[in-house]
Amino acid sequence: MKLRKLASSLIIAAALFGGSAAIAAEPENTMIVTLEQGDVTIALRPDLAPKHVEQIKALARAGEYDNVAFHRVIEGFMAQTGDVEFGDMKDGFDPNRAGTGGSSKPDLPAEFSSERYVRGTVGMARAQSPDSANSQFFIMLAPNPGLEGQYTVVGTVESGMELIDQVKKGDPAMNGVVSEPDRMVKVRIAADGN
Repeated sequence: MKLRKLASSLIIAAALFGGSAAIAAEPENTMIVTLEQGDVTIALRPDLAPKHVEQIKALARAGEYDNVAFHRVIEGFMAQTGDVEFGDMKDGFDPNRAGTGGSSKPDLPAEFSSERYVRGTVGMARAQSPDSANSQFFIMLAPNPGLEGQYTVVGTVESGMELIDQVKKGDPAMNGVVSEPDRMVKVRIAADGN
């Protein structure tokens, strides 16, 4: 009887909180992105994309994402960042090339899943080749089913989505390219502390 009651409670909790996306990640898979307005907490999903999550965590731990611009932000779609090669606003920022670079690490093979692209989903940006994701990622501002199965899902925003909504938007005529963009001040993995 107790087991049945526990199972019922878990089913109700899953229904109320939307399944696995609402369950907080352990500190090793929690990424904290500090913006000028505050912190955005992202639950990384190694269950969906282990190689991508491993690369993101390595870049975060090396400080590569610190001061990187949100170079492409499209109202009602997504906010893109993570170009550590040309997007570092304190060291090597090139507004004409931001969004075209990656990192010194190799590109990754696609880890597509059936995970839905809804508001708060974090996906890996890539070039035309499915196996070209490297360091850039985007955060969905609204649902977009057209991305499902086409881009690797690496996480979900757990808190701070209202701060992502405030990131400076780009020019729609320029495919969302942002002049004088906002940036990620610091990116860290929760298990590492401050």
